[in-house]
Amino acid sequence: MSQSFVPVPANSDFPLENLPYAVFSTENNKVHRICVAIGEHVLDMKAVSQLYPFQVQKSLQAETLNELMGLDFEAWDVVRNQTQKLLTKGSELDHNVDLKAVSIVPQSEIKLHLPAQIGDYTDFYSSIHHATNVGIMFRGPDNALMPNWRHLPVGYHGRASSVVVSGTPIRRPLGQTFPDGAEKPVFGACNLLDFELEMAFFIGGKGNQLGEPIRVDEAWKNVFGFTLMNDWSARDIQKWEYVPLGPFTAKNLGTTISPWVVPTAALKPFLLDNFPQEPEVLPYLRQKIPFNFDINLEVSLKPADQNEALISKSNFKHLYWTPLQQIAHHTVTGCNLRPGDLMASGTISGETPGSYGSLLELCWKGTKTLELPGGKTRKFLQDFDEVIIRGHCEKHGLRIGFGECVGQVLPAHPVPQ
Repeated sequence: MSQSFVPVPANSDFPLENLPYAVFSTENNKVHRICVAIGEHVLDMKAVSQLYPFQVQKSLQAETLNELMGLDFEAWDVVRNQTQKLLTKGSELDHNVDLKAVSIVPQSEIKLHLPAQIGDYTDFYSSIHHATNVGIMFRGPDNALMPNWRHLPVGYHGRASSVVVSGTPIRRPLGQTFPDGAEKPVFGACNLLDFELEMAFFIGGKGNQLGEPIRVDEAWKNVFGFTLMNDWSARDIQKWEYVPLGPFTAKNLGTTISPWVVPTAALKPFLLDNFPQEPEVLPYLRQKIPFNFDINLEVSLKPADQNEALISKSNFKHLYWTPLQQIAHHTVTGCNLRPGDLMASGTISGETPGSYGSLLELCWKGTKTLELPGGKTRKFLQDFDEVIIRGHCEKHGLRIGFGECVGQVLPAHPVPQ
């Protein structure tokens, strides 16, 4: 790969091989614009849109990524290749001093926003280690996985309106719970607030018409790119409400995503074989092409007025069900997907306790204590705790990062009398 004329520090998440998309504004220009990250700067795509082929220019001038997502994978490659050329040392942009001055913006001077208008949001339950852990806690080791779990990608429809960009505070929810030993439900602030380490991908391409499934080995054409996610969870509220229809208010309090959307093309050097599946899945889910990635994930917890502490290290490769299988199953009924729809992995846990992707698992349903520096401990999140999720791929000196997904817990509103 050629060298960028924009400086890229060592171990940066955002080298020329990455170029993740985001939506930003500045103090001097409140209009939302698309950008790509390069080192500690961004390239304002609207400012340089005239340097791209005519058929993609309008999508680069938009205020969200939806229109770009709605093009096909060949158009995404055109945009990506041209962006790499423009940012290369000695390029047309490098020689245009005036244009360079207005289009290359320090990240310290920008405000980042949700990258797309999210029409629908689906959350899956795709980590076999997480599903097994939760099953053992609540049903015992002999019945850890439900009978359907190895046969289909379990999921539920989440709340798109409460998906927020990294840095947005999350308020502790109020709700109904049924405490141990109680005779009837009570109303109040959630006491068992948790994070969930997840990744998500945005749907792109032309989508599918209502009634028309997407074949599993064609589904890659509909994966625009990946982002980090924290799907906040109110465990005590969830325990009382989830039977028989699954999560509801325990999950709609907020879902945080990173502002950066890493293109699928940037992840190709980190492709792995798909997770082995036993028994063999039904034909519509049999995936021939690899679509699993070696993405290192980590979670840090930062109590108020304290330094952050690393509490979990996991990896995307632990997912049993792939994004392509998720798309195939989601659409097998004929459900139509649209550009900008968001699909999440579910909590990503590894095999060992240090790789668990939630406090529910790290503290094993509250029976263990998480030790933090300075003598602090946690079983679940406390007010003003900050959760920081990071992710990156690394191989042969190439690092592709996802930035950060950050959220802080605010106290609940007073209980209405």
